[in-house]
Amino acid sequence: MTLLLDTCAALWLVAGAPVSSGAEEALANAQDGGDDVYVSPITGWEIGLLALSGRFASPHPPKVWFQRLLAIEGTRLATLQPATLIDSSFLPGRPPRDPADRIIIATAREQALTVMTRDRQILAYGEAGHVLTLAC
Repeated sequence: MTLLLDTCAALWLVAGAPVSSGAEEALANAQDGGDDVYVSPITGWEIGLLALSGRFASPHPPKVWFQRLLAIEGTRLATLQPATLIDSSFLPGRPPRDPADRIIIATAREQALTVMTRDRQILAYGEAGHVLTLAC
C-alpha cells in the first residue's frame, strides 16, 4: 500500500505523535519495502492557513516545517497536475466539501494511493468505496 498523508497525518508524523497500530505498521512496511510516503503540495497551503489563523503549533515557521516533513526518509512530494484540480470538482458520491480534502482525495484516486487520515469525512468517503483510506 502506497500512502498519501492527509495534512493531519503529516502534522502528527512530524511531531512524533502516536498513530494507530495499523498506520504505524503501514509506515513501517513502506520504509522496510522501500516505498515512498507521499505528501500533497496542498498540505503546504493548509499549513500556511493554520499558521495564519494561529492554529499551527510548531516551533518552526511553515516553510521550515514543510521542509522537515519532506526530509523524513522515504517522504516524497506528490505531483499535482491541473487535471487533478479539475477532477477534485467532480468526485463521485458525496465527497467532503473542504477543497483541500477534495484535492487530496483526487490525488489519491489518480495515483492509486491510500489516504492516511483521522478526518472522519475522508474516512467515510473511503468507506463508501470512493478512495482508499487508512485511519491513523
